[in-house]
Amino acid sequence: MDIAPLPIAGAWSLTPKQYADDRGTFLEWFRADHLEAATGRPFSIRQANHSVSARGVVRGVHFADVPPGQAKLVYCPRGAVLDVVVDVRAGSPTYGEHAVIRLDDMDRRGVFIAEGLGHAFVSLADDTSVTYLTSSTYDPAVERGVSPVDPALALPWPFGAGELILSPKDRDAPTLAEALASGLLPAYDACPH
Repeated sequence: MDIAPLPIAGAWSLTPKQYADDRGTFLEWFRADHLEAATGRPFSIRQANHSVSARGVVRGVHFADVPPGQAKLVYCPRGAVLDVVVDVRAGSPTYGEHAVIRLDDMDRRGVFIAEGLGHAFVSLADDTSVTYLTSSTYDPAVERGVSPVDPALALPWPFGAGELILSPKDRDAPTLAEALASGLLPAYDACPH
């Protein structure tokens, strides 16, 4: 497995080696020992989630209070998504910047996202499945979000605004500037990176 850092500290792409023959394909999409060696940190799984989305569905930009935070390993076993990591850590050298990676059922790449980073994706095809392994269980009391259509973030969604499908929670989320002013963002110094 090739594990490489993304331009946002605390985020890595994971590209597995695939072994194909006349029976199909085999790969390891997650290895704790490889991830820990590459990132220099443990990743203990506490919950596994799975979403199925129609083309144009945007999920995010989500993150959790730090502490406790929530690290994620995101993988797309069917379909394709444009996955976006947003640096929402107040005081970070890359605050407000984002890294983009395509996750799909061809390259079978994944992305690891450390605590304190924002995460979002848009489904590029109908019936796209995304699986998330997380370091903590879901707790609505510490779950936060910023608007995935915040003009200041300028996230590179490949569809027009009228084609994006957002939940009411994501549609009503504050902008990054509003979240900062309200004290909702994690502090860079409190986050692993």
